[in-house]
Amino acid sequence: MATDVKVPPVGESITEAVVVEWLVPVGTVVKVDQELVALETDKITVNVPSPVAGLLVEHVVKVDGKVEIGAVIARIDESASTPTPAPASAPASAPANTPAPAPTSAPAPASTPAPTSAPASTPAPTAAPASSDVALMPAVRRLLDDNGLQASQIHGTGPGGRILKEDVLNYLANRNSAPVVPPKVTSSPAATAMAAPAATPSPASSKADGGKEEVVVMSKLRQTIARRLVEAQHTAAILTTFNEIDMSAVMGLRNTYKDSFEKAHGVKLGFMGFFAKAVIEGLKAYPSVNSEVRGDSVVYKHHYHLGVAVGGGKGLVVPVVRDVDQLSFAEFEKTLAGLADKAKNNTLSLADLSNGTFTISNGGVYGSLMSTPILNPPQVGILGLHKIEDRPVAVAGKVEIRSMMYVALSYDHRIVDGREAVSFLVKVKQCLEDPARMLLEI
Repeated sequence: MATDVKVPPVGESITEAVVVEWLVPVGTVVKVDQELVALETDKITVNVPSPVAGLLVEHVVKVDGKVEIGAVIARIDESASTPTPAPASAPASAPANTPAPAPTSAPAPASTPAPTSAPASTPAPTAAPASSDVALMPAVRRLLDDNGLQASQIHGTGPGGRILKEDVLNYLANRNSAPVVPPKVTSSPAATAMAAPAATPSPASSKADGGKEEVVVMSKLRQTIARRLVEAQHTAAILTTFNEIDMSAVMGLRNTYKDSFEKAHGVKLGFMGFFAKAVIEGLKAYPSVNSEVRGDSVVYKHHYHLGVAVGGGKGLVVPVVRDVDQLSFAEFEKTLAGLADKAKNNTLSLADLSNGTFTISNGGVYGSLMSTPILNPPQVGILGLHKIEDRPVAVAGKVEIRSMMYVALSYDHRIVDGREAVSFLVKVKQCLEDPARMLLEI
């Protein structure tokens, strides 16, 4: 009797995923909780484990296929719980083997019983040309073959260092050579590698402009992110208000204590901790900025889970630091540093990305002077930070050089009034220009 493997719930507001890679081929005996398939959502990549032990008899959904939550993606035969039944797929992948006993050893390529049959049965699991290709999903292998690349040339950012399709596309984009060839252009990898410069998605235009344009297929993750950002602008009444903050007091405080702080707590004292604490004071003073529209109702949140946008291995992600109002500066910095490391290594879990109530995005680390951040639904507020730079400002009737930063608050005008939005931003400004306010909570 076959057991269906279904797509598990993978977080709030996520209704579908894309099959990125099958980690186990059909005909393999799997154990309980053994990872079967990598699914990509608009937030992260998750691996689905096997619910039972048995023989994997079917991949219901192919690589790059879309699946809804709860859909069947594979089937496992529980009655075949030992390696013996697995040779069913061996004859198809090794038709040239003449010894009759070979199929019995095919399902376990790593432990062949007879030395004489080892060379013949080694290729039985798949027709992979090299050992490095075994871990490659078909879509990645096609891209490599179509562009004459080797797996060793690509740095993998997937789980366990696996190479993802976007890794290959990014490599091709940065190579500044021939345009990327979409998969399935030809069935001959060798011929395709030689003909790659000519086999572009739009041969006429590439010839006309002398190869000055390059077409790169958008990844499934990027397509989903793009769709959600457009939906946010269509479903919320987004406005943005700006202010500027004199960061001199915070910078002076940080420069004075950063060495002592790192020595005492084992983590660097960054600027984000100051902004997080200031934001909490603003959210406490103006609760509507920490709320959510749910149907015809407004849900006010009395907890403070801050999403902090960080650059990850697969692009910008927003991990969530929970209950920031209950954390010390050191606890906040340690938690954020841990989440940033996870983001770079693509090991964030859905729990790390869920249930945020407000978001902080720091474009200043990339040199942005001013921008208008987009809401992260269902949240109704996001604070954009920008570059700190020395500028002349008027202080007590005199011109002084101060470390200034522009900040921007985008908010959902359906439930946050302009007065509240501006007042929230002023509160954040006051806390940062006089950090003692955060200690005294005034």
